[in-house]
Amino acid sequence: MPLDNLVFWVLGPVSVGSALAMILQRNAVHAALFLVVNFFTIAVFYLVLGASFLFAVQIIVYAGAIMVLFLFVIMLLGVDRDEPLIERIRGQRALAVTLGAGVFLELFFAIRAGIGFATRAPANFDQVANDGGNPVALSRVLFRDYFFPFEVTSVLLIVAAVAVMVLASRQRRAVTRAEMERAAAAVPTDAPREPAT
Repeated sequence: MPLDNLVFWVLGPVSVGSALAMILQRNAVHAALFLVVNFFTIAVFYLVLGASFLFAVQIIVYAGAIMVLFLFVIMLLGVDRDEPLIERIRGQRALAVTLGAGVFLELFFAIRAGIGFATRAPANFDQVANDGGNPVALSRVLFRDYFFPFEVTSVLLIVAAVAVMVLASRQRRAVTRAEMERAAAAVPTDAPREPAT
């Protein structure tokens, strides 16, 4: 058995299992750690396929920078709070499943209409796609053809992190000194005091 197949059949179940465990976890930190495992297995798949640049980007960007952002937001929100399991909006699970199926079908038909599920690549695909090397071709596409969506995505990530910080600071209102003094004055003075040790 070739080494590529062995690596795939060993890490394939680990990748799928870590993705399922991430979805089913109730603890946000544990879910983030399972996501890191999934990112590393995908990086190894890139390496097996000969895409060493994508292997390095997957580890540096996703398993590094993006996961630091996720963990920062999780720790900022607090992981010690118990989340209620009661749905506040009726039917939100059914709506989520329906929307997820709709997105899947939309992607399926968009890919089918755009490039189709061809068994062979177009003529001269390797020469055109990898002209100057894989990193050069990827950077040409990313920073020339798709520069605007790339920058919009980075701005959206920053806006999402700032919005989470604002929402977290609104939920945890600081207690002022005047409120503490009023609460201390409201305690009856004739209550027995505990002896000092």
